Amino acid sequence: MDFTPSEEQAAAQGLAARIFDDLSTHERLLSAGTGTDAGLWKELCTAGLPGAVENIGLLGLVLLLEEQGRTTAQVPLAATCVYGLLAVAEHGTPEQRERLLPALRDGTAVATGALPARGGVRAVDGALYGVVPWVPWLRDATWVLVADADRALWIVETGAPGVTVVPVETTAPWSAGRLGLDGVRGEPLGTGPGACAAVLTASRTAFAGLQAGVCAGSLAWAVRHTTTREQFGRPLSTNQGVLLRAADAHMDTEAIRVTAYEAAWRRDRQLNYEAQALTAAWWASEAGRRVVHAGQHLHGGTGADLDHPVHRHFLWGRQLDAYLGCGAELLEELGLLLAGDRYRSGGTP
Repeated sequence: MDFTPSEEQAAAQGLAARIFDDLSTHERLLSAGTGTDAGLWKELCTAGLPGAVENIGLLGLVLLLEEQGRTTAQVPLAATCVYGLLAVAEHGTPEQRERLLPALRDGTAVATGALPARGGVRAVDGALYGVVPWVPWLRDATWVLVADADRALWIVETGAPGVTVVPVETTAPWSAGRLGLDGVRGEPLGTGPGACAAVLTASRTAFAGLQAGVCAGSLAWAVRHTTTREQFGRPLSTNQGVLLRAADAHMDTEAIRVTAYEAAWRRDRQLNYEAQALTAAWWASEAGRRVVHAGQHLHGGTGADLDHPVHRHFLWGRQLDAYLGCGAELLEELGLLLAGDRYRSGGTP
């Protein structure tokens, strides 16, 4: 395996880093409140970064999301790319790709996903009924990818008859909403549960990459604080307890990053990567929570300031932990997957 970015991936990552560093500032995030930074989203789309994902692949998207996570930029990049661009490009019909992809590339359309399915939506003769308690970036979305109880995928326009969107405030400011469906005519995407499983696997990898960036940003703030704040005449970073806590956070962050890279790399080479995506999601959930707690803790009393940038990383890290799923649930799913693979290959069930 070689995770070295291609020339295109490195260029896209560098451009994303410059845009996020310039525009996703602390002051700008404060003024955005819990909504999307429309100006930043426009700048990203003008630069062609969402559309570039079709060429730079899932690993390229992970690299872009790392840069977003470092600054906790409030834009629907992950949702639009993984539930929109990549999902339609991989599972859409030629007509769907021609009709839907251009608006997703230039940012005039925003996509999100009501996944994973937990039996909350049922399909009856092509009409969808049910409620999804919260969907990230739903208040900005042009359409949402919905998985029904049978794990079939449906494209639903948020302005269609029978769709209700009620604003929901989540831990992180993700412009989330409660999705209600009452006889909504959905447009099928892909065939059977295989498309749903593929989109879910890609989304787990992408959001793990976002968590890697969030953790890296949290740790960077902690390093900045502990190397400049003095106690008893010396920097906090010279205390062994601080060094060990920061080192553990660094190793956790690297574990999230490398497992996300591996899953994305395998997907781009058309290798099976479901187990790797579950592994990345587990690390992002479990280790991500540890890292953002450490980042806040290493700030001492300063970490209790809700307006401090490190607190925003804490909120994002906890939201991603919840979104990716409980660590025990992910391990159970991974264990069942591995046991099933072993049984199918002739091993002991």
